[in-house]
Amino acid sequence: MKTMKAFVRTNATTRDVEITDLPVPTIEDDEVLVRVEAFGVGIHDRYYIPKDAEFPYTIGVEGAGRIAELGSQVNDFAVGDRVIFTTVMQSKGGAWAEYAAVKPATLVPMPDQLTFQEGAAIPVPVKTALESMRALDLSEGDSLFIAGASGAIGTLVIQLAAARGIHAAGSASAQNHDYMTSLGADKTVDYHDTDWQQQIREWSGDGVTAALAIQPGTGKECIHVVKNGGKVVTVSGDQLADEQGVTVQQIGHHPDTQQDVIQLTKDIADEKITLVIENDYPFEQGLDALEKTETRHARGKSVVTTPN
Repeated sequence: MKTMKAFVRTNATTRDVEITDLPVPTIEDDEVLVRVEAFGVGIHDRYYIPKDAEFPYTIGVEGAGRIAELGSQVNDFAVGDRVIFTTVMQSKGGAWAEYAAVKPATLVPMPDQLTFQEGAAIPVPVKTALESMRALDLSEGDSLFIAGASGAIGTLVIQLAAARGIHAAGSASAQNHDYMTSLGADKTVDYHDTDWQQQIREWSGDGVTAALAIQPGTGKECIHVVKNGGKVVTVSGDQLADEQGVTVQQIGHHPDTQQDVIQLTKDIADEKITLVIENDYPFEQGLDALEKTETRHARGKSVVTTPN
């Protein structure tokens, strides 16, 4: 039996993660086996475990690699293809391993210009940024405030907003302000400042058209910088009631967003959009990467490279 190295949760009650040897997943007729070259690091990676998970369970939800094996029903890809993929809540485990069983519907062909590390940084941030823009539903000339704008999602939203003529402001620690401005932010504030909400209101006039709350606990604060009749969209899952004429909603998940993910991946490859990778960790430092990401003090995305 062929085995692989994988980062796993060992049981359902503790959230400890460790490296172990597991059998390489056996694929069904409607799956592909991907040799994982790199995987993305997300704040929820140790928690996204399906109810029917069998332990040890491989964590992780996104990566990039080469197709090593095809199921008999898979016709749109070939062995050796470079692909980007997601493995969200799969019973067979996730992406933090040398191999992953993947449903073809999640596959994105990886342009030749991209490295596997860049590919691994794309799936979750790109899809979330696109779903965020869809929910915000803003037009040219509108204004947007992004709470937690220096991370993987926020850096993409800044650029998507700027490309559509939307005036974007974002909060982050002061050392990230110049970098956010370079991506297209019109206004930056330090969330440590007690008057950052006032700064946003003064910049926007009577308040921004909408706000995107990426970091947990920021939705309530965002309401106070949005003008009457505007909206707050939450990525973090904050549960909030409408307040002061401002509506609050969660981002949605739409199957047709996958086509937009493919297009935005091409735009990244063509350098029309900047993909920000903060750190590329070696495999044995995967837990360090996870713990750093869980602090929520990030500039862009972190990835882990698997052994050759």
